[in-house]
Amino acid sequence: MEKQQRHEFRRSWDACREVPIIQDEQIPKKRVQCLKWFSCAIVGILVFVLALLSKTSFILLITIGNNQTEIISSEKKPTALLGIGFVLVGPSVLLLLKSTWKFIFKSAAMPSKKTVLWVLCVEFLVALGAAILTIVAMPHFDIITNVMILNSVSILSAVFQVVAECLAKERKRLIMLPVCSIFFIVLGYVLFAVSYLVFESSPKIKVSIGLAIVGTICVSVNWWENYSTLFSVSSLEDISKDIAQSRNVVCIISSLVRILITSAVAGAYVPLSGQDWKSVKLVFETVVISLVAIQIASSALCHWFVVVACKMHALHRCFALPIYLASITVLPVFFISFAVKPPESNQTNIQAISSDKLLLLMLTDAMKTLHASNMETGGLACLICSAFSWWLGLMLSTFYIWFLKIHRIERTQDLFVRRMYEGAFLEQSMLLNTRFEIRKRIKEKQCAKETIRVFLCATMWHETYDEMMKIIISMFRLDKYRPKTDKHSDVAFEFHIYFDDAFKDVDNGRQRHANEYAEILVDVIKEVYTIFSEEDPCIFKQMPPLPWQKIINTPYGGRLEYTLPKGNVMMVHLKDKQLIRHKKRWSQIMYLYYILGWRLNKKYFKKFEAGEELESLKERLKRDKENTYILALDGDTDFQPSAVMLLIDRLKLYPEVGAACGRIHPTGTGPMVWYQKFEYAVGHWLQKTAEHVFGCVLCSPGCFSLFRGAALMDDNVMKRYTTKATEASHYVQYDQGEDRWLCTLLLQQGWRVEYNAASDAYTNAPQDFKEFYNQRRRWGPSTMANTIDLLGSGGLTSQKNSSISKLYILYQIISMAASILGPATICLMISGSFVFILKLNENIALALAIVPPTVYLILCFKLKSDMQIKIAAIMSVLYAFLMAGTILSIIGDLVKQKTFLTPSGLFLIGMVVLYIITAGLHPQEFSLVIYGLLYFLCIPSGYLLLAIYSIVNMNNVTWGTRETGSQAKSTAVDTIKKKVMNAICCKCPCLESEEDLSQEILPAETITKTEKTHIPLETQRAHELPLHPHQTWIEHLQMKSYDFPLHESALPMDEIDFWRELLKKYLEPLKENKEEQEKIANDLRELRNKVTFAFFFCNALWLVATFFLQAIGDSISIKIPKIYPNGTYDANEVFSLDPIALMFLLSFALLLIVQFVAMLYHRIYTLIHFVSYADTEIKACRKQSHQIQYSNYQHETDEPDTALCFQNPSVLRRAVTSV
Repeated sequence: MEKQQRHEFRRSWDACREVPIIQDEQIPKKRVQCLKWFSCAIVGILVFVLALLSKTSFILLITIGNNQTEIISSEKKPTALLGIGFVLVGPSVLLLLKSTWKFIFKSAAMPSKKTVLWVLCVEFLVALGAAILTIVAMPHFDIITNVMILNSVSILSAVFQVVAECLAKERKRLIMLPVCSIFFIVLGYVLFAVSYLVFESSPKIKVSIGLAIVGTICVSVNWWENYSTLFSVSSLEDISKDIAQSRNVVCIISSLVRILITSAVAGAYVPLSGQDWKSVKLVFETVVISLVAIQIASSALCHWFVVVACKMHALHRCFALPIYLASITVLPVFFISFAVKPPESNQTNIQAISSDKLLLLMLTDAMKTLHASNMETGGLACLICSAFSWWLGLMLSTFYIWFLKIHRIERTQDLFVRRMYEGAFLEQSMLLNTRFEIRKRIKEKQCAKETIRVFLCATMWHETYDEMMKIIISMFRLDKYRPKTDKHSDVAFEFHIYFDDAFKDVDNGRQRHANEYAEILVDVIKEVYTIFSEEDPCIFKQMPPLPWQKIINTPYGGRLEYTLPKGNVMMVHLKDKQLIRHKKRWSQIMYLYYILGWRLNKKYFKKFEAGEELESLKERLKRDKENTYILALDGDTDFQPSAVMLLIDRLKLYPEVGAACGRIHPTGTGPMVWYQKFEYAVGHWLQKTAEHVFGCVLCSPGCFSLFRGAALMDDNVMKRYTTKATEASHYVQYDQGEDRWLCTLLLQQGWRVEYNAASDAYTNAPQDFKEFYNQRRRWGPSTMANTIDLLGSGGLTSQKNSSISKLYILYQIISMAASILGPATICLMISGSFVFILKLNENIALALAIVPPTVYLILCFKLKSDMQIKIAAIMSVLYAFLMAGTILSIIGDLVKQKTFLTPSGLFLIGMVVLYIITAGLHPQEFSLVIYGLLYFLCIPSGYLLLAIYSIVNMNNVTWGTRETGSQAKSTAVDTIKKKVMNAICCKCPCLESEEDLSQEILPAETITKTEKTHIPLETQRAHELPLHPHQTWIEHLQMKSYDFPLHESALPMDEIDFWRELLKKYLEPLKENKEEQEKIANDLRELRNKVTFAFFFCNALWLVATFFLQAIGDSISIKIPKIYPNGTYDANEVFSLDPIALMFLLSFALLLIVQFVAMLYHRIYTLIHFVSYADTEIKACRKQSHQIQYSNYQHETDEPDTALCFQNPSVLRRAVTSV
């Protein structure tokens, strides 16, 4: 009681808190809302304008083909009919090209004969109907009919909807919409026939009316596939499934049929109508060509923007509404010509008319079709009523779109039934092609929505207090974002931390206790738990005690199980390296087999033993594997919940995606971090986006990547990942870059790896030159080994993986060649610097440029790695001065030459402009351009010296980072403990003075350059706890965490058996065998020597070839005249380039252009995904938070108000900011 009173007293005066400051890169909500509304407004306007432009240009082509119009002479009317034919086959040609590409480089599945026969019949009917309607019938009608008769192609879709609703036994009010649609379309047919047959009767018009009605009905068969699965007809369902599996071949067949039938109808109709094809010249009328080009381009763009609108989750305001309005706005556009006096048409000199007057003339000419019909008021009224009826029929038959539920970035094949639009029926085809689902099935799909389970697995070793704080707060933040409730949730999270080497010897090796790093982690979890569970920091409210958590002894060491404030579970697995194999890859194997092998399979195996149906269990297990994700993390990763959700979207909607990674931002201070910030930025901006767009990402970094359970459990992935390194190449490929090797296994097995630029994660980067070089010493050889492995199996991989084509393999070969020849290229650049600055002969400059790296290469074979790094650091500084002089010399040369159109000037300016534009398209990261200058100065260090150091030290397979901080930190902690023990033994109530303590800790802190040692408050209070020499590690941690109680628990026996079997088969500690270690060391040296010889032999060949080309001189050099900025050139002054240098410059420029185009494409789809996320996820979170606030308010109002609480707003604001 007295202790509690003392605690309450201390809490009353010691109420100030230290809230951790976590880097938060979330965009402000107002900016997100503005971006969302601006994007939706732009897309909606573009859809409306493009649809209007497509429809207007097509109707103008129809009216030009009418004999009543005068824009072109009657003998040239076949030109307009040919233009209509081009409009009809335009989408088919695009579809043919796209499907042929996919057939060659992706899927080549063949359909059955029944499917081919069905497709031929349907496509023949649709193509015939479209050609007869647009080429034969519509040129005889007036402008009102031509604008609106296309809407009647929805009649069969409405009939199919009625049948589907009846079979589904839905409520009658839902069936009334398609019924009314059928009524209005039929009414439109009747009024249309009456207006012509009663008020204007002629034999030709009667035939045209019949052909028009039959043509629209034939065209309406086009969207049969949208309803094929709703009629319970097995043959139709089989055909639909076969079409889905062999979509590329089916599209090729349908495109060819469309082109052939349209060409046949157009070719036969002209002679049959008394016209002559001879009047069609090789060069068509400019008006017709322009209209065809405008129609095809606007239709294609409109289709793309409609897809964008749907993926942005703006289906209503950016797709349905603009399309409906565009369909009827065409008429007012034509009626505008009544208000403006048009110019008189002159067929002989029509090209002399300006474009705006020509447009007005065509609109007025189109209105003549209405006057030429000689209809009375009754006939016009019938026409207007029929037009309105058809428009209403289209609206009602596609009204289901307003109830359609779609996902973020929905797949195009899930949005639309057919792959392409119809050129002549753009609005109708886009609306009717949208996938139809009856309301009952939508509700069933929502109820049957499966929960995605995400296991966050972080690997730790010797992280500092600040680094641990980042990852723990990120996990707690995610726990708050998706609380674990009884209600159905779309995503469920579980957190795991796998702590390597978490134990140490105590009591002269007789016992093992958790080391200081594990103790710090326990303190960090307690501190963060307190922050996130303390919603109201008011001093007048009694703070509830922290809940009991579990501490468990396990076969691999120990486990801490926490139930987080919002109900999610976090497990900390403390690994004892004497019991289980340590290092990162083995920690990954540990959680892969625990989560996927044990947790996932166990429940289904028990159900099988209980007698459940085998096929049902297989299907459910398959779905569970697909819906189980693992988020691989490092122990210092900082991320926001939105970053995780954006990665989940990629795997959730695209079943072929096996892994997805985000944008990794290095954090820290100092020149080395600045260099890495720009290096990471360029790598993600250009290289990773190009890999994503043209093929697959080759490396999904282990610090922040989401993996699909089904992909990891696939053949030759998880099982092969357990392979113990037995050969020299295995040590390089398997253990030096385990994340890249895992991605290589996924790619070879046929899975896709993607990159999401909107998913940001932050991780500490090496701040010291030595640590940076050691990190890249691991990454460089492992990258090369895995890339060579992938390219070596390129043929087989491209067969199994539809995302990797032969062209992408070629792209990677070129990139690999550029990487290998990087040192020689840098030497050539340095040689050019000598020529610019010192005015040396080119060959002498090349020799001087080669000498320093050659000497460094020899020294690397003789000296220890630490000395190699020191020499590299000194040479990096000297090279930086040289690069600075090179920049100034190039600029001075441009001034001297009075032109920037020189090879060096164009290269420098082009690179600067490209990087600035690229950075401008990443506005949040634009400030990184500042570090671009440092990056340029360090190019020789990063691409020459580092390459030499990495290749020569390939035989060094140690980790290289976080190996110096251990000793420093343990020294600091041991100093504290010695003071504690002295104080306890002397029965002193206090420790020595702080000055003496800091003086003894200071030397230990100076050893650690890359870490900030933070001794938690609980460690400093250790004198309050009695220390027992024979206590277990559980008792020791329980005593240290006395105010965050840990209750000792035990594992189930079946799980203990699992861990024992797993340890025995895959994770037993590796036994030291000196003979085997010596053999591996010799093999690694031999491998190093071979790779070094091959690597630098290629560079030597490149340099020797350049040397001889320069020695030969002008006879083979390529002369480029000097061009001034005003366009003039001086034939007497030329620049000389040898062929190899020119080829390299062109190849490098082409590579950059390809990557830049890929970056533009990727930025567009990143914006689409982000806007879609802002429009859906943020709304859901706001709704959830309102519900929680309301429930809390209800709870508070039900309780009596016992105390008046004064709260400091600034404290609350800081707490919210930290979350």
